[in-house]
Amino acid sequence: MSATSIPRPAHERVILGIDPGTNVLGYGVLSVDGKRTEMLAMGVIDLRRVPDVYLKLGRIYERVMGIIDSFLPDELAIEAPFFGKNVQSMLKLGRAQGVCIAAAISRQIPIHEYAPMQIKRAITGNGSASKEQVAALLQRTLHIADSAMLPYLDATDALAAAYCHFLQTSRPGVGQALPAYGSHRSSTGGARSWADFAKQNVERIHK
Repeated sequence: MSATSIPRPAHERVILGIDPGTNVLGYGVLSVDGKRTEMLAMGVIDLRRVPDVYLKLGRIYERVMGIIDSFLPDELAIEAPFFGKNVQSMLKLGRAQGVCIAAAISRQIPIHEYAPMQIKRAITGNGSASKEQVAALLQRTLHIADSAMLPYLDATDALAAAYCHFLQTSRPGVGQALPAYGSHRSSTGGARSWADFAKQNVERIHK
């Protein structure tokens, strides 16, 4: 993907959602114009045929950077790894998430992390909802055509993270999940750059 800047309204906000994974990583891009939301893109990065774990991480970084440079998101909403019983799976997800975060930091994009249950609750009202229920509700809410829906629920999970962030930041009196990790045009009171964030959180960083 090339870094081509597409002119867009000054009031439009673009949110990139990511559901991290080392086999299949989902992404969704959401356009926000006031209370109007529209899906710009949704897809997966399929890494199942990549044999080496470090090659997978490199591929994730390259592809996420391509998505960022294509859609120029203002914010990243990423799903937090689920703390299950399988420690190895959790570590792999954490690595994938870290690579995505590094890509966003390199482009000065604010990062917001949401737990899977929090995303499900925001979308469906039920923190124990199934992935299929989340996908179905998103399709109705965002008026996504059947032809645009993918067989991979990782994609709709990623779009759900982006829509969850939209809901969290559009409700009066509701704070964001995490402080911005760097923003070129932050309107939420967060740090305006990675350097500013580091200065504001120096004690937390060095713990």
